[in-house]
Order: sequence, then C-alpha cells, then structure tokens
Amino acid sequence: MSYQITVQPSGRQFAAEPDETLLDAALRQGLTLPYGCKDGACGACKGKVVEGAVDHGKAQPHALKDDEKAAGLTLYCCAKAQSDLVIECKQVGSTRDIPVKTLPGRIEKLEKLAPDVIELHLRLPASERLQFWAGQYIDIQMKDGRKRSFSLANAPHDDAVLQLHIRHVPGGAFTEQVFSTMKLRDILRFNGPHGSFYLREDSAKPVILLAGGTGFAPIKAIVEHAIAENCQRPLHIYWGAKARVDLYQHALPERWAAEHAHITYVPVLSGPAPDDGWTGRTGFVHHAVLADFPDLSGYQVYACGSPAMIDSAKRDLVERCGLPAEEFFADAFTFAAN
Repeated sequence: MSYQITVQPSGRQFAAEPDETLLDAALRQGLTLPYGCKDGACGACKGKVVEGAVDHGKAQPHALKDDEKAAGLTLYCCAKAQSDLVIECKQVGSTRDIPVKTLPGRIEKLEKLAPDVIELHLRLPASERLQFWAGQYIDIQMKDGRKRSFSLANAPHDDAVLQLHIRHVPGGAFTEQVFSTMKLRDILRFNGPHGSFYLREDSAKPVILLAGGTGFAPIKAIVEHAIAENCQRPLHIYWGAKARVDLYQHALPERWAAEHAHITYVPVLSGPAPDDGWTGRTGFVHHAVLADFPDLSGYQVYACGSPAMIDSAKRDLVERCGLPAEEFFADAFTFAAN
C-alpha cells in the first residue's frame, strides 16, 4: 500500500511506499526537493507536515529537536509516511536553488566502454549527497590546481554514485591518468554542480536530444530523469559517432525506445568501419534531424558535443527548420590545453 503525498505550495503529488523516506520517494519520481546529507544530520531537508502522520526515522536530535517535531516539522530524508500527507516544501526550481559543493569521491568503478571511453563511478561519502539537475556537470580538481569538467551521466534520483563518461585525450593531463595509473579506491575531489544544460520542465514541447560522442552522457541523465518522472513529452534521441564501436552504450537507448512509446532513437555514423556491417544512417548527426524534422517551430532541442557540432546544428536547425533560437540549449565539450 502506498500513500499519496501532496507538496504545497506547488500542488505536485507523488506516491510513497511505507518503507521509503519521503525524499527517496520524491527523487524516485523526479521531484527535486532541497536536501543535503541525506542522513538526518544537516537539516537541509527540514519541512512541515501540514496533514497526516509520519515516522521521523533516524533524524538526529541536533538536526530535528523535540519542539520542532511538536510543531509539525520533520526531515524528509528520514521521515516515512504513515498516512496520506500534505507537506510544505519549496521544490528546487532553478540552478540558483542548488548549492555548489566541493566534495571527495572514491573511485568505485573503472569500466572501458570503448577503446577510448571509460565509465568512472565516484562513490560519495555516506553523509553527503550532491543535488543536481540532470544534464549538469562537475569540475574534477587536479592536484596542481587545474580542473577538468565532465557531465554527470546519472539521473539525480540515483545519486549515491556519480557516473562520468571520460574520453581519452592523448597527452591530456587528466585523461592520461584515468587510462593508465588511476585505480579503484583512489580519491578525487570535485566541485559542482555547474551548468544550465537541463530539461526545461515548464514546457510541454516535444524534444530533440542531439548527442555527439561522449555528449551522450548528459543526454542519458536527462532521459533517465524524464523516465523516472513519468514525463510523456516525445523524446527523439539522435546519437552521432564515427564508427559502431563509438556508440558505446547503443543497447541502452534501444531499450528506452522499445519500452516507451514516446521515445525514439536514431544512431548516426559519420565513418563506419568496413567490418561494422552498418546499415543505419550515416553522415553528420544533425543532418539526420534536418531530414526527419523539416519544421521544428514547435520543438525544443538539447545538443551536447563538440563546439563545431553545436555551432552547425544551431545554425542549420534555426535557419532551415524554423527552430526558435531560444529553444536551442547546448553544452559544448572542449578539451583543455595542458
């Protein structure tokens, strides 16, 4: 049996199981509430229960005092519903509402997805969580003071481990370490979240999601967040790469498209290898969008890839397909010089 939770003043609703916290239930369904440690210690998620009853769970006494409980306050990261609830909480509405943090992360996984792409998983400290919008990025802080930026490939509701897709840049100060000397349990420090590349949820327009290479990482996060939120806006994913091996998680968007009628997936290769046996689309990935959507006047486009891809896509989609310039959102991947 699940309970219905109504959030005031927004009026948004979500369902919570008796054995999950209100915060976990909200994040699972794509509602982003303010939170910090997720462990009942910091009080960042404190809010009022207007109607109904909760079990306060493992809330620590210094973060939730007895007189606050008596006044109807609780910590949403610890509280579990015992009835239908009306709670009072300001939902996160923009990047300004999310605190930027500097945190350590322990490397939990290094998996080679392609010859030049590694998926790196960072486990956060048990008492910390990073709140972010799907599509944002973090800055890895190197020992010499330089930083390297990488988009988060996981959705916000799945935030205990941060996923990064890292492409090997020959001679790159950071990526050379990732592909040669970095090992499990190493500690990396990072700062974030940053960026304004996230799905505008106040729009009902259908969406084109355009990825080049490891630009798939933030697109993956956006789609997984949309699925968790039960967003029914049409999502058209176009992923461009050179050869078949560069579509390093090809089966994942194929599965999204197979399981969700409002999601489509079109892979495009610019230079398939002779032994790829490729029978799909070829050429520049944004040219496939031009061919499929001659009228984009009622759409939004989210594009992530090289600066050249971003510039060409914006120019052509706006000039040739009528896409409103203000509905083109982009994150250009650049490589820092040593």
